[in-house]
Amino acid sequence: MHTELIAVGSELLNAGRIDTNSMWIADRLAELGLELRLKSCVGDDSATLKTCIINALERSDLIITTGGLGPTFDDQTKEAFAEVIGVPMFEDPQIRSDIESFFIARGRCAPECNYKQALIPKGATAIPNPLGTAPGVYWQNPPSYSNRRIVMLPGVPREMMGLWTGDIHSRLSGLAKKTISTLRLVVSGVGESALDERTKHIRERYKHLDWTILAPRTHVEFLVRSTSHEQLEAVQIDMNAELGADLVCIGNGRPESVVLDMLKTHSETLAIAESVTGGILASRIIDVPGASSALLGGVVAYTPKAKAELVGVPVNFINSHGTVGEAITMEMAARIKERMSTDWGLAVTGNAGPTVDKNALNQDDCNKIGRCYIAVADTASVKCQAHDIHGDRADIQFRAANWAIDMLRRNILKKHIPGGS
Repeated sequence: MHTELIAVGSELLNAGRIDTNSMWIADRLAELGLELRLKSCVGDDSATLKTCIINALERSDLIITTGGLGPTFDDQTKEAFAEVIGVPMFEDPQIRSDIESFFIARGRCAPECNYKQALIPKGATAIPNPLGTAPGVYWQNPPSYSNRRIVMLPGVPREMMGLWTGDIHSRLSGLAKKTISTLRLVVSGVGESALDERTKHIRERYKHLDWTILAPRTHVEFLVRSTSHEQLEAVQIDMNAELGADLVCIGNGRPESVVLDMLKTHSETLAIAESVTGGILASRIIDVPGASSALLGGVVAYTPKAKAELVGVPVNFINSHGTVGEAITMEMAARIKERMSTDWGLAVTGNAGPTVDKNALNQDDCNKIGRCYIAVADTASVKCQAHDIHGDRADIQFRAANWAIDMLRRNILKKHIPGGS
């Protein structure tokens, strides 16, 4: 079955917005054994949207759209489908009643424009949206396009996910001739190109499978798809042997969630002292549900005063070693561990730019833009790594947090599994 997705919304064409809906839907389709073959993104322009719809109806069996179901003049997805297929719109009385109830429950009267959302193309089925006023639409075998299925979903992620889970999933189940399973392997501490070369021999061995390598901001991941569970198990064994400690997890998870799981498993706790990352490191870990069972706290020690008063680094030590470098970072990791009475202390310092610190003690080394230091302290020792990170200020800060999480993970692994790092 040829499946494609059209993401509707002019905001998705701007650099500030990421279309997470399409990625989420692609994963849900894979679970159903359906492969997303094509995705397009179109702004709120009726003529362009209709052209996309015409092309999609000609080449695809299943067409999914997100966005353009709102109450305002620029929300035109349903109208565009109706015009292309040549049917009128009708008002669904149940959806109108749902819209009224939605606003009454909030002590408000429904704006007249919201009733536009109760209009549905003739022949299509409205899917009530318990989380908002935009219903979804399911349309099977529209006129002149037999054997086509159209799914229209809201652009608000939680509403889209709710409709998919509550309704669309069951409608699409069983459409695939064979169930396709996906093996996901998450890797950190190694670049995408290096992993491409390193795993080439395994991919050649299983070249009949569907391979994808992705590089989101926090890690690198492999996705391997097949109808054979046995083949995926064989790939998992070979990849595990090749990647070793670079392999963070198999299946759902990301580096920070794995670190927290490791800490919980061993009943260990963590405290953080960060400078260059400005809270990004703690935020990444706290973003994982249940983080408080292992992360006891952290401080953003961005100035010498903060390093002394919040972390407990002696002022004379700061005066002697500066605010960035191996010595100060190791001291911060040890001091925050001691101050919070945790099993692990994690610290990071560095220079994210855009200029060097003219007052730094070491102009040639510690102060270079992109140089970051990460230290991990446990009950036995304190270790430190230096990384030269390229990119703008935001890139350096975020990737420094990546390195910090990965270094902590490897140290926990080495402590509890000798030779595991």
